[in-house]
Amino acid sequence: MGCGTSKVLPEPSKNLQQDLVKKVEPCLDRKSDQYNNCITDKSQTFLKDDYLSHSLPNGDLKCHVESAHLRRHKIAKYRAKFDPRVTAKYDIKALIGRGSFSRVVRVEHKASKQPYAIKMIETKCREGREVCESELNVLRRVRHTNIIQLIEVFESQERVYMVMELATGGELFDRIITKGSFTERDATHVLQMVLEGVKYLHALGITHRDLKPENLLYYHPGIDSKIMITDFGLASAQKKGDDCLMKTTCGTPEYIAPEVLVRKPYTNSVDMWALGVISYILLSGTMPFEDDNRTRLYRQILRGKYSYSGEPWPSVSNLAKDFIDRLLMVEPGQRMTATHALKHPWIVSMAASSSMKNLHRSISQNLLKRASSRCQSTKSSQSIHSSRSTKSSKSRRVRERELRELNLRYQQHYNG
Repeated sequence: MGCGTSKVLPEPSKNLQQDLVKKVEPCLDRKSDQYNNCITDKSQTFLKDDYLSHSLPNGDLKCHVESAHLRRHKIAKYRAKFDPRVTAKYDIKALIGRGSFSRVVRVEHKASKQPYAIKMIETKCREGREVCESELNVLRRVRHTNIIQLIEVFESQERVYMVMELATGGELFDRIITKGSFTERDATHVLQMVLEGVKYLHALGITHRDLKPENLLYYHPGIDSKIMITDFGLASAQKKGDDCLMKTTCGTPEYIAPEVLVRKPYTNSVDMWALGVISYILLSGTMPFEDDNRTRLYRQILRGKYSYSGEPWPSVSNLAKDFIDRLLMVEPGQRMTATHALKHPWIVSMAASSSMKNLHRSISQNLLKRASSRCQSTKSSQSIHSSRSTKSSKSRRVRERELRELNLRYQQHYNG
């Protein structure tokens, strides 16, 4: 789960606020003063943003306001879980996201008014402790413009509170969809920033192990915003001179490298495979390897077979395709390193020799189509497993049991 995935809404005009208050007051009677405080009180901006994000003219205004009061009550409950040392220094504003054993909230520093994100991790369970230790071990070592920054840490017996930079510009592909234009040059600009961050991590002996679009966030909404790598819960940090081989099975299925699937010791080249997948999606809006059945998906990855058919691939340069091909090599030793990728002609020239054709329409259509398909799949899953949280990132992880079964089938195939 990324630490700064909040979508920050533009501030409403004063006239809009006044109009809303006038419309709501008759519905609230004695509660009108409470509502007005919710809208104008700067310490309760999460209520204002939540309330104004609804389509008010055709809705029940009273219900919306009551919903806002419920939200305030919910945030108050979260405040109660925070260590007094944290709430003495930061105002809790809004819940950004949640995981199996963590919550991320948007906060504001009381003195400076600077917004931050706080990741609260429950350390009572073993898995929570392991993720927390892994993430802290990495973030305490890194200082790079394209990597989310750890500000400070508060620790108690049952929880750890990690104060981090807040990336308010949204996820990579959300920006592409809303952008009116997207060319190969835009793609190289994005990938160059990500590669610089990955190169820095690898030089420190750190492997991210879960690079994917959801973990690449824009720092701010402006067009000149930098990209930041987030979510180091699965990262591996090794000291210089240590054996660089890793064995833990982890990652997100669509982005996992072949060597992890066959349960071989692996290196930081798994990050480069993931960057190959990201590059493919960045230029097309589609996945190189995709199947709802994980066994079939893993077989596709092991074969390393993907195609450049369909829109917008006929308009994508051969140099861009060569860049992807050199990352999606099944043999880890043949993949480009981050240093080599930064020197690839397509990146160095910022796609200068490539067509400047606007790929936006095809990419955004493909991304939206895929998002719609996943949404339908999620709704179906919710109806069958209503007790499960579909927001949990845990269900999207590679599972050791799946790989044992996959390898057993392959052994039987080759021995038979």
